Amino acid sequence: KIGDTSWIKPVKYMGVWWEMIAGGKPWSYTNDIPSVKLGETDYRKVKSNGNHPANTRNVKKYIDFAAKHGFDQLLVEGWNVGWEDWFGNQKDYVFDFVTPYPDFDIEQLNRYAHDKGIRLMMHHETSGSSRNYERHLEQAYQLMNKYGYTAVKSGYVGNILPYGEHHYGQWMNNHYLYCVVEAAKHKIMVNAHEAVRPTGLCRTYPNLIGNESARGTEYQAFGGSKTFHTTVLPFTRLQGGPMDYTPGIFEMNISKLNPNNSSHVNATLANQLALYVTMYSPLQMAADLPENYERFMDAFQFIKDVPVDWDNSIYLEAEPGKYVTVARKEKGTNNWFIGSATGNANHQSVISLDFLEKGKNYIATIYADTKDTDYKLNPQSYQIVKGLVNSKNKLKINTVEAGGYAVSLFEVTNSDEMKGLKKLSVSPIK
Repeated sequence: KIGDTSWIKPVKYMGVWWEMIAGGKPWSYTNDIPSVKLGETDYRKVKSNGNHPANTRNVKKYIDFAAKHGFDQLLVEGWNVGWEDWFGNQKDYVFDFVTPYPDFDIEQLNRYAHDKGIRLMMHHETSGSSRNYERHLEQAYQLMNKYGYTAVKSGYVGNILPYGEHHYGQWMNNHYLYCVVEAAKHKIMVNAHEAVRPTGLCRTYPNLIGNESARGTEYQAFGGSKTFHTTVLPFTRLQGGPMDYTPGIFEMNISKLNPNNSSHVNATLANQLALYVTMYSPLQMAADLPENYERFMDAFQFIKDVPVDWDNSIYLEAEPGKYVTVARKEKGTNNWFIGSATGNANHQSVISLDFLEKGKNYIATIYADTKDTDYKLNPQSYQIVKGLVNSKNKLKINTVEAGGYAVSLFEVTNSDEMKGLKKLSVSPIK
């Protein structure tokens, strides 16, 4: 039994990740090693490829941005030796999960992050070698405890080793559970990617704070998921537990990040904001690069505002493949947030705000598609409308294919907060 769970806390995080997934930059440190021998290969004697994002300087840049904007943690992938031998090599002894590359100062970066009020998030990619992960698990968790890591993203990309076992087989189910149980002994939260689709296990082991276990945002960089994808997941994958979908992409044209990648994120910017409410997870990532957020700071405000812990959830309207609209109440407050994601056709959303506390006024900020928004040709066209609402109001908002809207509803606690604000009409979005 886990016992005390006070150390299990929801997390909003950023990551050194999209640079590799969409940008084509390497997780590996060098191109000079044909085969890594853990404990023998001396990375100080090889030449860096010069394009390795998990380096001290770059990670500090991310820490600064994440801390400035109120995030809890920063994920860093590619920090540890062995990536030269990972996916496709079917290597058993591939990572040791404790040895950093020469350009990643683990002690300095953790101290730097803590001084800024955030933590680093650990990354354990196994490359499918689950047996090797179990071999190193205890020392890997001890390293996390030493440097103050409280959460780990684990990954299982590739065929499973030992041969004959598979991601969804019983042997691997036992492995996933073993990792979660051992993590609990070290007061570590687990976010497992490429793991079996969950079936409520997080209720027994709440330190299993997140899972991927379906096509997440990374598939937008691998060819673009269908426009209706995120309107189906709440009816399928999310029935088994929270999903670390990694939303928040603001630059949809992947070629602008990597000229060799012609993929497109099939969503509007407003749709990406909506996912923070429709795709439930107590572990939510702002997945894009800081420089892309800096271009749209008014829209980024919603990501900063939206919580990751809720008292109540209400599904206001939904039709698989077409649309899903969800309202959630922030834990411990009277503030509400709404997210609406549209699927494969335009949609007019008409919702009542009768879930708001009667007799109270709320400051509503609506982030929505415009009449000119097009998920392929003009995805970054959005509008922001701000005004006063109460429980008697209705909102009527038009969305485009792969579009949506997000709404923050902050309870008015001081009459001065209402100055200059008008009451929103039934159809506030033009």
